[in-house]
Formats: sequence, C-alpha cells, structure tokens
Amino acid sequence: MASASSPSPGPVSPEVAEIERALTRITYLSTRARQHEKMMGLAGVPLDRAAVALLRQIADSEPLRPGELAHRLGVEASHVTRTVQQLEKTGHVTRVPDPDDRRAQRIRLTEAGRDAIARVREVGARGMEAALSNWSADELGQLATLFHRMVDDFLAYAKDVDPDHEPTASPTG
Repeated sequence: MASASSPSPGPVSPEVAEIERALTRITYLSTRARQHEKMMGLAGVPLDRAAVALLRQIADSEPLRPGELAHRLGVEASHVTRTVQQLEKTGHVTRVPDPDDRRAQRIRLTEAGRDAIARVREVGARGMEAALSNWSADELGQLATLFHRMVDDFLAYAKDVDPDHEPTASPTG
C-alpha cells in the first residue's frame, strides 16, 4: 500500500477506477430512501437511516460515548444526541455510566435495540442472498475474502492519514 502522504504520480489504474465506480453504485443503492423504507417495512423496524446507522455502530462495538459515536459515524455530536434521544424514547438504547469516568455516559443497546438491528441485518442479508443467488459458494467466498481485505486496507490507509484516529468499519443500510 502506498503511503498516505505521497500519492502515486500519474493516472489511476483502470482497475481501481472501476472498483471506485462499483463502490459508488453500491453506496447509492444501499442508501436510497425508498430502499431504506422497504427494508424497515420488511424488518418491522420504523427507524430512519440515522437511527439504524447508530444502532449498527453500537451493536458492533457497544457501549460507546456519544462523542465517539459521532466521530465513528462522521457526524456532528448534536446529530448523535438527537438520534440517541429518539432511540431512548423508543426503547432501543439506554445510557449507562462510563466505567472509566463515572461523570460520562455510554450508549448501550437494549434488548429491543438488539432485536431491531438483528431484524434489519436479517432482511439485508436475505436481500443480498436473493440478489446473489446465481453466484457459486466459491464466488461468494472469494468476494467476502476480497471485501474484508479491501476494508482492512482502507482502515490501515485511514490510520496512516490520521494516526490519532482509530478508524472502524461501519456497515450501511
């Protein structure tokens, strides 16, 4: 992997350009409002995209301070505060004391929050399974291996760019 501080001279390879295009298409497809509404309907989870993103992040690394959630999601702290308040009212998250600093709080999923994110992930996985139904098990295994390798390399690159930030992967949708 090239150093973050010294980009490669010259044009981007055609292969990397095609990967970037494919990732842009995947991101667009997975973040469309109608697609989100359809998924939430199938999962029986009436939450907006911001709430689902926050639940996913907590589920993957709970419990977290609101500021850390904002950092990981790449949003302003006020957005996380509003979303946490919404999720508290619906019973999906709760605040717990930070064991490292009793003055601070961390956000933890409740049983309802764990159930909601499990249902969202199940619907997403079922949709993906249907879309990739013509792929062989070997092809799916190769894709999974390469995706994990790509994410690991992206995270390593992000760490090189900002050594003070510990990047984390965040699934979308």
